[in-house]
Amino acid sequence: MKIAIIGAGIAGSTAAIYLGKLGLDVTLFERGNSIVSGPPFCHLHAGGNLYREISDEACVTLLKESIELLRMYPQVIDYRPTVLAIPTVDNGEAKDLFKRLDILKEEYKKLVNEDSKNQVLGKVEDYYKVYTKEELKKLKEKKTVKKPKSFDEWMIPVAKNVDLNKIKDTLIMVQEYGLNIFRLSASAKMILDEMSNVKIKLNTTVSNIIEDESLKNFVIEFKNNELINEQRFDYIINAAGFRTGKIDDMLKVKAKRLVEFKSAYVSKWTDCDTIWPEVIFYGTRGTPQGMAQFTPYPNGHFQIHGMTEEITLFKNGLAKSCENSSQPKLEKKFVKKITQGWEKSDIENRTKSAINYIKQFIPSFKNVEVASKPLYGAQQIPGDEVSLRTADVCFESERYARCEIVKASSVLTMSDMIIKSLIELSILPSDVYKNRTQIFDKFQDREKLDSLSKEIAKQRDYPEELAMLINDKKLN
Repeated sequence: MKIAIIGAGIAGSTAAIYLGKLGLDVTLFERGNSIVSGPPFCHLHAGGNLYREISDEACVTLLKESIELLRMYPQVIDYRPTVLAIPTVDNGEAKDLFKRLDILKEEYKKLVNEDSKNQVLGKVEDYYKVYTKEELKKLKEKKTVKKPKSFDEWMIPVAKNVDLNKIKDTLIMVQEYGLNIFRLSASAKMILDEMSNVKIKLNTTVSNIIEDESLKNFVIEFKNNELINEQRFDYIINAAGFRTGKIDDMLKVKAKRLVEFKSAYVSKWTDCDTIWPEVIFYGTRGTPQGMAQFTPYPNGHFQIHGMTEEITLFKNGLAKSCENSSQPKLEKKFVKKITQGWEKSDIENRTKSAINYIKQFIPSFKNVEVASKPLYGAQQIPGDEVSLRTADVCFESERYARCEIVKASSVLTMSDMIIKSLIELSILPSDVYKNRTQIFDKFQDREKLDSLSKEIAKQRDYPEELAMLINDKKLN
């Protein structure tokens, strides 16, 4: 039984690990020169609190999936909390969030009661904490600490540096952590390198797929170094990311989807020697007051999102499929950024716009430099709702699975559904299913992981700090 996975992002790589651990013959096709790249991610959405617009049910799903992902890849998580702040210009109120936070806290309690190993987001009672401005003013008088161990210690730099006149009365700190793409890439590579039954074909483009209905299999044509080859497979997993529609088109499958080009910006705050939590300043997506995201890394490096068309989003950066093709067509300028890189002037201008956007809330955020090119890519979103944040996999036929994850935390749910599909086809025995997190290596060689993560960051022309953690231990 041969399985082809097209695309070696977090979805394809995780599926390859999962299926490989079950002893299946897997070939992983990747058009790039390394695995787990693509659209930037930096946040483990353990509750989805960045997204006020999604449902409580979607937030609960993200909570469950994030806990599973954290248990699978514990050494790629940056254990620093996230602060939620509502600007004075925003229509929302902190009290509007409390009901959802309590729902998430209760759900977390249930998961911990079911399995004590699920307590990976700190103690249940410490899932979140509310701070008034009076409490922040008191924290402002305290000294920052090099290694914060409590919510209060993590909140000190926020109290000292955020302009509280720009923020409504209440701030919230929640146990949503960082998710490091370079460490995840390194971790997945280290696991896959040890698996002889998983073959990785880098720098390889799938050019055509022919379904052989009589033999119930597929012929995949692929190109590597201008050499064209073909191979038969019994089952195909389409994890091609924003190019997913191209594979659908090869198989004459119709599907609605969106593709959105997005970017995050990398800065270095030369005067900063303080460890920060992540800080989210809420806003309405796509407006001049869109959400700002301030994500810390070691040695004064910060990743910045601003959900406006001048920063993270782009005018005409959203494309949708049509009746003739399942593949949305991005404008050529975005495809050029993905395949050839950015113009230096564009990097400078948009990164500086991102820096200025953060300065409205953190006036001390000055003497800040452009640290590298942005983190960027195109994200697929199944259907036609741009705010969708939870999706997993769709089965267009019994031997063709299409991965449709929007957030990295959904990869285990996706893989689990594929396993059940393979059981139904008698490709896997019915007793093969286990708790999904138990089949993965829990801890890897830390020194090797650190070194490889930095190497991958450098190969992709990013500072090595982006592959490092500011806090590698659970908060309590």
